[in-house]
Amino acid sequence: MPWNGAVNGSACCLPEPGALGSGCPLPGAQFRTIASLLEGRTGPGGLSSVVSWWFDPKTPVPSKPFPASSGADAEGLWQRFCALLWHDPTQGIWLDVSRMAIEPADLEALAPRFDQAFAAMAALEAGSIANADEQRQVGHYWLRQPSLAPDSQAAIHIDQEIDRIEAFGRQVLAGSLASPSGKPFTDVLWIGIGGSGLGPLLILRALQTPGEGLPFHFFDNVDPDGMRRTLAALEGRLDTTLVIVVSKSGGTPEPRLGMQQARAALESAGCSWPAQAVAVTMVGSQLDQVAEAGGWLARFDLFDWVGGRTSITSVVGLLPGALIGADIRAFLAGAAAMDSCTRIADASANPAALLATAWWVAGGGQGKRDMVVLPYRDRLEVFSRYLQQLVMESLGKRLDRDGQVVHQGLAVYGNKGSTDQHAYVQQLRDGVDNFFVNFIEVLEDPSSIGAIDGEAPGDFLDGFLQGTRAALHEGGRQSLTITLRQLDARSLGALIALFERAVGLYGELVNVNAYHQPGVEAGKKAAAVILDLQAQLESLLADGQGRSLAQLQAALALPSPEPAFWILRHLCHNQRGYSASGDWAQPTSLHFQRT
Repeated sequence: MPWNGAVNGSACCLPEPGALGSGCPLPGAQFRTIASLLEGRTGPGGLSSVVSWWFDPKTPVPSKPFPASSGADAEGLWQRFCALLWHDPTQGIWLDVSRMAIEPADLEALAPRFDQAFAAMAALEAGSIANADEQRQVGHYWLRQPSLAPDSQAAIHIDQEIDRIEAFGRQVLAGSLASPSGKPFTDVLWIGIGGSGLGPLLILRALQTPGEGLPFHFFDNVDPDGMRRTLAALEGRLDTTLVIVVSKSGGTPEPRLGMQQARAALESAGCSWPAQAVAVTMVGSQLDQVAEAGGWLARFDLFDWVGGRTSITSVVGLLPGALIGADIRAFLAGAAAMDSCTRIADASANPAALLATAWWVAGGGQGKRDMVVLPYRDRLEVFSRYLQQLVMESLGKRLDRDGQVVHQGLAVYGNKGSTDQHAYVQQLRDGVDNFFVNFIEVLEDPSSIGAIDGEAPGDFLDGFLQGTRAALHEGGRQSLTITLRQLDARSLGALIALFERAVGLYGELVNVNAYHQPGVEAGKKAAAVILDLQAQLESLLADGQGRSLAQLQAALALPSPEPAFWILRHLCHNQRGYSASGDWAQPTSLHFQRT
């Protein structure tokens, strides 16, 4: 009988913290590792309380032999499928890694690394400093189970924020919290970058029912054309638009610029900015201070220990959910249930560890294969974009934790089924074998779209998924499949939590810090240098004298005139008061002047 993700016949979910019950064994090496990681951080008796809810050393974990992937016939593939299939009946989720090149020896060879990884995840949840570079805790797991938070006040604060978010959403949707004119709010303008934009977008696309809740519009970039189009779509309704500004630090340029443009548009239309503006930020941040001093409509806390790419179970994802009438409690419960399943300290019985194993085997532990995400459901089309940030920003690192140059990472891209069959499956099947596919299937179809003349769209969608999976295997290409019984708030929470834990475990396997982003910070610093150079150029040209690039380079002591060329080309092609003479195809011939 296939292993169903259960321990001693019980569902895989583990008891609440501090409670003893069915769990999974904690080998002595893991216990000692956790003790080392937590030494001096939990206080007297703290270690036992931290790990008691993770593991019960009395419970055995069954082993499941399975045939090798290479050369397996139809019967061998079926045996692999049955042996490697993970299923949790309480959540209605299956994970099939049988079409990945995982061999029994791989699980055995990775066991010591997983011992360390499971111990590190336990320490992370217990409040250790998981992001050493920034000396920060990593607490997104606490958001869906506040009792995990090592600080009781933090647990209370989390619960209070969820209550406030839920109440705010109810009041807005009921019209009891209305726009300054007394009319109900009709729209939301959401201003956020990175995870503060992708997370809400995923929530909306996956969970919003047409005709329910408020429509959302986004400033998730500093593209002026995008801003223009978004504001044009709100024309005539700016006075009933709720504007939500998301910035943890309050100093990120993109949301600040978006806020400035939104405020200018509202005030030009005679609207009241404070009565329509909401801040999502850390308590005491620059944005929080501005919102408090300005008397904004509401302020919600974005905790310091929550990173942007794992913020979807914070106010960043919950507030959009509340404003579209989604069940945010079910969303959190689904994430918490998957968290319990992914604490099992056995890679063959832990779905996140199975994912991490598949990633490791596919890319040789060096990310040599890309992950192609193919959800066969339109509502999950954004999921591949969401995973791009979660996976690539977490794992794409030049240095490991020991300071060695490793250039780790895992590239992610995707589309949706069956659209993919008319896009790039041709290359996946017959082209360069540098990827593996992650299919996502949803079993339950809407009853309103049934069969006509014996043909049901859902049957065709399922057939296309199975057909693509089979065609890829016939071509020697690897794939794995996640199946959801249904797509709702609870299963979406579980799906996200599954990948969050898989990323954390894989980061431990390859020994990188999955919770910082030095490359992103480097890009921000480089952008600041360019903007400073633009200010210098504008100051130099303010006298109206024409200058060549060579003269500008000499005057500003630039290593190269190329950045100046880029800046001035942009200024000259907008109505900013600059002109150029010469041949644009010959940059050295150009002379620039303030007109």
